[in-house]
Amino acid sequence: MTTKRRNSRQLLATAVLVALAAPGMAFAQTAKEAELEARVAQLEAQIQTLLQAQQQQQDSISQTQARLDEVQVAQPAATPLQSKPILANPDAVFSYGGFIKFDAMVTDTSDGAIAEGSAGRLFYVPSTIPVAANGAEVDSDPYTDFHAAFSRFWFAADHTTEGGDKFRAFIEADMYGGGTSNLGSEVNTNTHGLTLRHAYVSWNNWLAGQTWSNFQDVAALPEAVDFVGVTEGTTFVRQAQIRYTSGPFSIALENPQTTVGNVATGARNNAGGSDSLPDVSARYVMKGDWGHFSAAGLLRQLKSGDESETGAAVSLSGKFNIGANDDIRWMASYGSGIGRYLGFGLGTDTVVDANGNLHAQDGGGGFVAWRHAFNDKLRSNLMYAVAEFDNDRDLFGWGSVIDGNGIVQSLGVTERSQSFHANLIYSPFPKLDIGAEIGWAERDLEDDRKGDLKRIQTTVKYSF
Repeated sequence: MTTKRRNSRQLLATAVLVALAAPGMAFAQTAKEAELEARVAQLEAQIQTLLQAQQQQQDSISQTQARLDEVQVAQPAATPLQSKPILANPDAVFSYGGFIKFDAMVTDTSDGAIAEGSAGRLFYVPSTIPVAANGAEVDSDPYTDFHAAFSRFWFAADHTTEGGDKFRAFIEADMYGGGTSNLGSEVNTNTHGLTLRHAYVSWNNWLAGQTWSNFQDVAALPEAVDFVGVTEGTTFVRQAQIRYTSGPFSIALENPQTTVGNVATGARNNAGGSDSLPDVSARYVMKGDWGHFSAAGLLRQLKSGDESETGAAVSLSGKFNIGANDDIRWMASYGSGIGRYLGFGLGTDTVVDANGNLHAQDGGGGFVAWRHAFNDKLRSNLMYAVAEFDNDRDLFGWGSVIDGNGIVQSLGVTERSQSFHANLIYSPFPKLDIGAEIGWAERDLEDDRKGDLKRIQTTVKYSF
């Protein structure tokens, strides 16, 4: 009985406790709901404000656009700053390239130094090798020259029409031009002028402008540290021309220029100016995996004043591959009136005798070079070149002159020139060449005097 009463009291106490707590719980739940409802109402008000602001901004934009439309209708459209494209041919494909070339050389010449400012101080030019007068003893120390004059840049534009016609414009220059003042010389800034090398346009098989003579085989030239290396043995002319090429055959009309020797002094006159007919050149080239072979011919009208002569020459050249790492490059040229085209004009085209008659001079030259690649980074070239001219000794005063005392005085007319070159070229990275070359050369005059040149040359060249 007592136990039942105790249980009844516990149940009653629990019921009273629940009854007292229920209103508090209900009140707490009601407060949270009210807080949430207040937050929702606040967010709704903010969204409404944003929507109203957006609508006002849109209305403002629409009004502004309407005003601009009215102005455009009222006023005519302004004339564009440029009515045509900047490029004359916007469909052209443009390309560019070139290289930076630094040369450093030490030269020793037997009969005195090559004159300062001469081309022979920058690269090997056989005609600049000094030859002393008979009996003279010239003693000069080796001399050093640094320059970057043969750095160059080229630019090309290629275009193919819908009909398949192919056009190309090409221009190239280097820094071989001389300085314009003493400040631009080696004394201060070593300034060099821009020199035009190539400037031509081609259309399918036709070419017009300045480029390598059609009589010259550039592909046969060996890789030299010097600008050319085999100078006396190669044809070397860049000039204006009109050329037509069909497969392996090409023919060109080229700028004429006759060089004339003076029988009294042995000097050469390059002035020209009376040439009336262009030089005509033709070339045929065969190519294959074995290399290439080229045969070229040259026909010239040689003219000085009212006098004229005919000149003709031939040139054979090529490159023969010997395995994967070796090749032989060569050239042989001979003709009458070939002087300007061979060895940077080492010989003269013509000479005028005492009666004023013009005579074409015979000459020839050639080179052979062996290239060997030790690996994909290191290679070597061995070169020999020679040129010889058959100067007509029967012409009065040619080769010697008798002074008032009856003494024979010799004249400086080049009869023969030859040179050897050997180099190593290392390419530690693509497009970067570091090379060293040793060279020996000799120039012989008609009176048997001679002078020689020894040179060590290095170069750093980066192509882009």
